[in-house]
Amino acid sequence: MSDTSKILATKFTDDRFPIEWKDDAEKGLMWFYDDLHCPNPISPLYFDVGGWWDCDGRWGSDCTYMYQRFGAPIGKAWIAKKIGGYVYSAIVPPEMDADKIGPMFDYYTKVMPIYADTFLDRWNKMYIPRLKEIQSAMLDCDFENKSLPEIMIHMEDMLDMKSEAFRIHWIINLAQFQASTDFTNAAKAAGADDVLIGKINVSPADRNWDSLKALWEMKEEVCANPALKELFLSTTDNAQIMAKVSQIPGSEKFLEMMEAYRNEYGFKATYTHEFIYKTWYEDPTPAYEAVRTYVNNNYDYNAEYDACMKSQKEAIEQLYSMVSDPDELAKLKHYLELSVKMAPITPDHHFYIDQGVYSHMRVAFVQIGKAMVRAGILDDPEDIFMLKYDEIRCACTSDYPVKERVKTRRAEMEAAKKIHPQEWYGTATEWQVYNEPYKTLWGYPHKFEAELKEKAENKEISKTVLKGIPGCPGVQEGFAHLVSDPSELDTVKDGEVLVCKMTNPAWVVSFSKISALVTDTGGALSHPAVVAREFGVPCVVGTRRATQLIKTGDKVRVDGSKGVVEVIG
Repeated sequence: MSDTSKILATKFTDDRFPIEWKDDAEKGLMWFYDDLHCPNPISPLYFDVGGWWDCDGRWGSDCTYMYQRFGAPIGKAWIAKKIGGYVYSAIVPPEMDADKIGPMFDYYTKVMPIYADTFLDRWNKMYIPRLKEIQSAMLDCDFENKSLPEIMIHMEDMLDMKSEAFRIHWIINLAQFQASTDFTNAAKAAGADDVLIGKINVSPADRNWDSLKALWEMKEEVCANPALKELFLSTTDNAQIMAKVSQIPGSEKFLEMMEAYRNEYGFKATYTHEFIYKTWYEDPTPAYEAVRTYVNNNYDYNAEYDACMKSQKEAIEQLYSMVSDPDELAKLKHYLELSVKMAPITPDHHFYIDQGVYSHMRVAFVQIGKAMVRAGILDDPEDIFMLKYDEIRCACTSDYPVKERVKTRRAEMEAAKKIHPQEWYGTATEWQVYNEPYKTLWGYPHKFEAELKEKAENKEISKTVLKGIPGCPGVQEGFAHLVSDPSELDTVKDGEVLVCKMTNPAWVVSFSKISALVTDTGGALSHPAVVAREFGVPCVVGTRRATQLIKTGDKVRVDGSKGVVEVIG
């Protein structure tokens, strides 16, 4: 086990706001800004009950369960802390009796390949059916006619189901992570770089592809009806399209397809790991925007998919050509086939758990909020997200005023938006920066090393050149479009360079029209990098400050091979 005590740097204060530390043990952890999941100020309800992290033992310790189940020598627990209104995560280092370190490492290395080899079958036959049951059960309540105490019991059941779903999540996550890691190590040993590995490690079939195909099929239906096509070409106002579409003769099939899409793929929001953003199920405007964009640029799903699969095939052939030893080649092929077989689980677990469960929870909480409005407890159903778990229970069953608390917390969240979060606080040890594996998804150790280098050089930070991590190769010049709020995503135009903090699967429909992608956060295996490679879009991730330095309308050059972004006009 790695030495977890070697300290590289510490950061315990911030001049902009106070940071409360519970004890020295909390200060001794490295708390990293979780902008990959929660880039914006977090709502009180999501932080209290929504997180995937260990919620003080309530509803099960989901991440502790993962480390315990696998005997994983990579951590003990995953916890969270709110600093300046934002979510910061910390991985608690593993603790183990000295005589068990070697044997437990042997246990981990022997069981993980079995999980990786057999998990897809388990996922399809056992876990997906159960997750569908959970999603359905979360909304299976007569919210309008049940009493508030009865609704509270449903809320408790829903939180239990969320915990069950995330236990499945962590089984999936580590099994898939191990398969990907084994392949990455074998490929790098053969001489491959992250770009080549990324081209290989893409999914050939998953719910992301299904969603894109369904949108494309709606585009095809629109284009087959001249009057319908004219409507989608005549305006950029989706509200106008939605108001007029039913008046177009022959639009019935399109409307049926849109309703089917809403029910099958609509349980997602622009930011997945939060409750405050409306889902496509509640407001299908983003789906109409996607279809409108596809009609305007004549998007060809089959061409996009075929290009991705061709790129993967060529990359695999290139990798195999780098190995001459037959035994080493056989080993490499084994790891590659296993990793590619597991690749669909990355988008699919997001579809059924992160995206699916959280969206169903949001819809259910809005219904609970409506019941609280009818009882005079709240002024707006959305106000429920400004409350914590116990406050909802108290307000629904006792004389417990919450309206002023809601106003105060909304104001606090708005104030937090003006703060640019620092990358980390606490104690950065060698283990936390270089040995704990999950933080590579956030761009570590690159982020940490870049920060230390800037401090050591003590130079003015360049406002025109940003260095990040290569996400997808290629060089592209274009005009930047900064997206800092969900409402702005629909305004991105064809050929623009999307600049944002992060992306998630709900953003995938935008990848067909952008020319390049630049993000603040992420590593080579993070969502923006993976999807950029699927679409062949030059991409640089982990720049740390692109959204601070690049404005909409700036002309930029994105070098996805070198990980460099330049503002050139």
